[in-house]
Amino acid sequence: MESNASCFSIILSADGGAVTGIILAAILALLAGLVAGYLIYRYYARKNVGSVKEECDKLRSEAQKEAKDYLRDAKVEAKEESQRLRSEADKDISAKRAEVARNEQRVNQRDEQLNRREVSLDHKSDLLDERKIALDARESKIEALELEIKDAHGKMLAELERVAKLTQEEAKETLMNQMLEEARVDAAAEVKEIEQKAKDEANKEARKIIGLAIQKCAPEHTSESTVSTVNLPNEEMKGRLIGRVGRNIKSIENATGVDLIIDDTPDAVTVSGFDPMRREIAKITIERLVADGRIHPAKIEETVEKVKKEIESQVKEAGENAAFDANVYGLHPEIVKILGRLKYRTSFGQNVLEHSLEVSYLAGVMAAELGADVKIAKRAGLLHDIGKAVDHELEGTHVQIGVDIAKKFKESRAVVHCIEAHHGDVEPETVEAVLVQAADAISSARPGARRESIENYVKRLEKLEGVANSFDGVEQSFAIQAGREIRVMVKPDKVDDKATIFLAKDIAKKIENELDYPGQIKVSVIREVRQTEYAK
Repeated sequence: MESNASCFSIILSADGGAVTGIILAAILALLAGLVAGYLIYRYYARKNVGSVKEECDKLRSEAQKEAKDYLRDAKVEAKEESQRLRSEADKDISAKRAEVARNEQRVNQRDEQLNRREVSLDHKSDLLDERKIALDARESKIEALELEIKDAHGKMLAELERVAKLTQEEAKETLMNQMLEEARVDAAAEVKEIEQKAKDEANKEARKIIGLAIQKCAPEHTSESTVSTVNLPNEEMKGRLIGRVGRNIKSIENATGVDLIIDDTPDAVTVSGFDPMRREIAKITIERLVADGRIHPAKIEETVEKVKKEIESQVKEAGENAAFDANVYGLHPEIVKILGRLKYRTSFGQNVLEHSLEVSYLAGVMAAELGADVKIAKRAGLLHDIGKAVDHELEGTHVQIGVDIAKKFKESRAVVHCIEAHHGDVEPETVEAVLVQAADAISSARPGARRESIENYVKRLEKLEGVANSFDGVEQSFAIQAGREIRVMVKPDKVDDKATIFLAKDIAKKIENELDYPGQIKVSVIREVRQTEYAK
């Protein structure tokens, strides 16, 4: 290391003069280049400054020239605008002056008119004062005349009361009663004429529709016996039905829920029970036991169970057939079963299922004639008495039970209303409800439809005649046509011709309120005057 350093120092010392000369030459060359560049820059800079000055002088002169031109144009425009504004101001001033002149003229004219009016008002005021004086004098005369008239009126009333022997209040009451009586007579005549005309038209159309409905329906019968009788091959069979110590008859009664009456009737026994279906089960059971010959408690119970299943099947089939015959579809299966039970239900000897079918037919035909809803009328007619199938099992009337059943199985509101209104429990709100009500009355009231005991029949006629006889002026009454009409004979000296109209209405209203009856009852009031003379 020390030998290398010493070698390097020797080399530097040997070439030191040459290196220094080179460095100085480079520096001088650099300075010369800088000086030359500076001189060249100064030359070009001076040349550019001169051209820029010339350009600025040129632009300044052009700007001065444009400014002078713009100033000159602005002065010209300002002068023209000033002249225009001055002319417009002159026109506005002239118009305002003319308007002011016209206003002054109108004001002067109004002042003249007001002056003339003041003079006229003064004149009118004088005239009014004169008229007021004249009116005051006239009012005084009128008051005097009114006093005289009142005095004369009082004297006249007193004279009239003296001549007529009636006070003013009595005369008013007499006149009022006379006017009321005349109005009542006129109203009765008018009411009679209107009602007669309406009845003639309505009866004609109603007879046509009902006649057509009954003709199309035309059922053979709907009345049947409610007594179930079982025929026996011989008298010995009665003893076998009774059994040892009565065990067979007890088994039959316990299994079927009916009473078995074995009396002196030859070769027959009677089945008694409030439920027609139970009576039918007992009847068929006895018939099969008699045909089989084996009669003992075990066989009785077995036969009863078989018959019950058969009856249930028949009930369902009867409901389906009834719905099919009436062309009523979409009934709930449970409603069909309940409907079928009406086959074994009677009302006054009338089979309820047959009655329901008849009502459905009649309501449908009448609905078609009147343009009402035939489907609703037929459906409601078929179901209107469905509550009677279970009314002995549930509390309430058959109407309410039927409504509950229809609501439970989602029948329409229209059908439910028809069921609810068919006995008048509620007012019918639809045409179909009225038709079902009418069809029910026709089916129940037509001849041969129902049986009625002689005692109930006589009592009903007596009540009907009693209602008619309870009115003043009635001499006697007669219930005719099986209670479908009541003829009332009145005393001619107590009831006049006009009063018979109101009497007939009053009797009909009382019958509706107090009696229960199927269909309708015609009330005929008869007034007869007879004069008798003898030729001698």
